[in-house]
Amino acid sequence: MIDDPDIKEPDWAAETEASLLTAALRHVETHGWTRRLLAAAARDIGLSAADADLLAPEGPRDLAALLALRHDRAALAALDPVDPAALKVRERIRAAVLARIEAAMADAPAVRRWMGFLALPANAALGLRLLWASADALWRWAGDTATDENHYTKRALLAEILATTLAIRLTAGAPAAEAHLDRRIAGVMAFEKWKAGLGRANLGERLAGTLARLRYGAAAAR
Repeated sequence: MIDDPDIKEPDWAAETEASLLTAALRHVETHGWTRRLLAAAARDIGLSAADADLLAPEGPRDLAALLALRHDRAALAALDPVDPAALKVRERIRAAVLARIEAAMADAPAVRRWMGFLALPANAALGLRLLWASADALWRWAGDTATDENHYTKRALLAEILATTLAIRLTAGAPAAEAHLDRRIAGVMAFEKWKAGLGRANLGERLAGTLARLRYGAAAAR
C-alpha cells in the first residue's frame, strides 16, 4: 500500500474513549461516577475489562475528565462563528461562559452527579484542574495573550465564575444563571479589578471553596 500523508488512520483510543463516555452517560444516574459506571459502559460497547482499564486507568476520574473535555470542545465549536474581536472583552467572556454552560446542559443529569463527584475531597484537585482547563480554553478563544501573573488570575476567576454559574443553572434555571453571570461580570469591569479582587496566594483556596460549597448545594455558591 502506498502511504498517503493526507489519509489519517483512525485514532482507536480517541474514538473508543468517546464511545465509552457516551455509553457511561447513560448509566450515571444508576451507578454514579464509580468503577461500576466504567464496567457498565465497557459492556455496552463490547470493550474488554482490560481495554477499559487501559483507556481509563483511574476509572470514573478519567471519565469525568473526558466529559469536561467534550464540553470544552462543544463550547468552542459553538463559539466558532463568533468573532471575538468584534466584541468588548466583557461580551466575549459572557458569550464564552454561556456557550460552556449550554454545552454542559446537554448532559445535565450526568453533570449534576459530576459536580458532586468532583466536590469530594479526594477529587477536588482534579476538579480544579478541569475548571482551570475550561477557563484557559475560553480565555484563549477570547484572545488573551497574557503571560504574566494576569494569566493566572484571569483563569482562576473565570474558573470560579464557570463553576458557580453552572451550579445555579442546574438548580435555578437559565434566567437566574444569567443574572448571576451578569452580576459577576459587572463586578469586574476591568482585568485590573479582577486581579485586585483576588491575590495569587489564595487562588486555589477560593476555587477549592467553591467546589466544596457545590457539594452541599449550588445555592450556597452564589
